Amino acid sequence: MTVAASTALRLGVVQLGLAEWVVLALVAERPAHGFAIAALTAREGELGRVWHVPRPLVYRALGRLEEEKLIAAGGSESGPGPRRTPYRCTPAGSRLLEVWLRTPVRHVRDVRSEFLLKLALHQRRGSDPGDLVAGQRSVLAPIAAALAEERASSSGFDTVLLAWRESNAAAVLDFLDDIGATST
Repeated sequence: MTVAASTALRLGVVQLGLAEWVVLALVAERPAHGFAIAALTAREGELGRVWHVPRPLVYRALGRLEEEKLIAAGGSESGPGPRRTPYRCTPAGSRLLEVWLRTPVRHVRDVRSEFLLKLALHQRRGSDPGDLVAGQRSVLAPIAAALAEERASSSGFDTVLLAWRESNAAAVLDFLDDIGATST
């Protein structure tokens, strides 16, 4: 599992990885089967452009979400191809998803994957991400300030490493300011 995939948010007793959150969000939009979700998260898919979820991980996520009672199978569809099982989101899954979609990420490194996925999912839902963007800025601004302060008193390679981290944090804050001006 990738680092991004192991990123998890603990809410109650359920801990989900990023692939599971994405699959839950897509099932919450409308009942969907694994093949349709895998198409959206494929490298060339709408969400796969942000973060790719391989087909086996989509099916594993569906199984885990069903096990946690966040989604439920809704029968099966037959057509020209194999039988497909559409899943629907349960009320518990919807509640959990709403909290996750509003929760800023805790690390600069997670902006590229988890935060951008949340923005893409807000776009798909037609919901305003303004509160998420503002919340993300409030989480990361103190981190950027702490990095600058730590760098001022560092030496050796620590200075180089902290310069890298500080530059990344500053770039993310600029990005948040840029999209914050357009999302509200």
